[in-house]
Amino acid sequence: MGSIARPSRPRLWIVLLLFLLAIVYGVEIKRNISIVYEYAILKTYPIAVKDAPPNYAALREWERRLPQHNPDLPFPEGRSGRYVLFANSRAHQAGWNNKLNDMLFNAWLAHESDRAYVFHDFIWEKTHYPWSTPAHALRPVTPLNALVAGPFAGAPWGPDDPAPRSVSEAYFDLVCPQNERRIINTRDVKPALKDADGLVIFETWRALLATAPERCVEVQAPPPQEDAFPETFDLWFWSGPRSVSLWSAFTAAPVSRLLRTSRVVAGAVAANARLFAPARPLARAAAADPFARVLAIHVRRGDFKEACLEHAALNDTFYNWNLLPFLPDKFDPPPPPPHAVHLPAGRNTPLNEVRFLERCLPVPDAIAAKVRQARREYLAHSTSGDTGAGRRALDVLYIMSNDGTTWLDALKETLRADGWARIVTSRDLRLTAEQKDVGVAVDMDIGRQSAVFIGNGWSSFTSNVVHRRLIEGKEPISIRFW
Repeated sequence: MGSIARPSRPRLWIVLLLFLLAIVYGVEIKRNISIVYEYAILKTYPIAVKDAPPNYAALREWERRLPQHNPDLPFPEGRSGRYVLFANSRAHQAGWNNKLNDMLFNAWLAHESDRAYVFHDFIWEKTHYPWSTPAHALRPVTPLNALVAGPFAGAPWGPDDPAPRSVSEAYFDLVCPQNERRIINTRDVKPALKDADGLVIFETWRALLATAPERCVEVQAPPPQEDAFPETFDLWFWSGPRSVSLWSAFTAAPVSRLLRTSRVVAGAVAANARLFAPARPLARAAAADPFARVLAIHVRRGDFKEACLEHAALNDTFYNWNLLPFLPDKFDPPPPPPHAVHLPAGRNTPLNEVRFLERCLPVPDAIAAKVRQARREYLAHSTSGDTGAGRRALDVLYIMSNDGTTWLDALKETLRADGWARIVTSRDLRLTAEQKDVGVAVDMDIGRQSAVFIGNGWSSFTSNVVHRRLIEGKEPISIRFW
């Protein structure tokens, strides 16, 4: 039997060389794929790289490592715990503040039914996202903990609260596989609650979730043609007085009491606090809180005229907490036109539309007049007297606005005539990519901290600022509406 021939040394070197070339070629292919992928991302956002959307890698890792994300934890957490995912909350895209309302109430329902709330990313409407996105791109998302903080986003409940902590959707998928979930479709619950008061709606859902024997529950939405607003607490609920009966219970609930500002937002506010410091050196040195001298106003523009006309067509009253009866500047919708009056679809009478636009989309002179009134009445309400160290002062004005035109410059000039030491706008803030991504929450937090806040009664943004201010003990006289 002949021996097996070994390759000669030159042939061995050739084999080794080909092997090394294959490795190098493979690495190069992988590198080129990476370059193509990164280029595709940059093509998606045709702006300077330094102004590209953030990836939140560190924050997502922090969420992943939350201590409650451990299947071995004892009941009511871990693999034997009880959970509820409101998948219907993300079926319909809406602005951040409409979604925040729904998320907070869903988390409250979960807490009161002894289930862990499953939190998830906020999905942007492309028209609201701070960066332009191509039509073919996926909808942008932002981690919940970039926008807000508190137990509903995974933070601990109170020290004596036995409720299970909120968990991420990824963890929910681990401990609640699809075949172990009870599916509740909102079509089986919401129709009977169409015109019900908030107390009835909340108790109906709470009882359903509390008595369900299944560990894992997922609330799903029907097709959009069946329910365009499939949230548990939908836009029709918030756009009227039905939520007001829940105010006392909600403000006492830990999901409301323990709601906090996110680290990203708090960092943005702290980095820009110098913009709000008093202009005079002595006043600046004495000011422990730069926002104690700030009057903040929410001036919604852009597409809001169309929204205001829609409110007029529906003869809408204010939104959600803006309707609390102890707040000033109430709005009573004018009587609707007689049935005999024929109006174009989606319109009210010209006189009624004027009344809505006066309060919903005020002109610069009307804005200036309201600012003067709010400033004067807040200072007059002071219990510290008119002189001395306790005297209130308002000399910094902050304009929160989505307007990017010269209209905002003209408004500043109108307001400057009233002697403000400093006027700051949203455009003046200097923000990192992460802070820009959550710019709406940055504005909200400045509104929360300011001495006086004037907002739009039909706005969910304003309503959520009102909630935070009242929870933290701000006086009703410091909350005004156009």
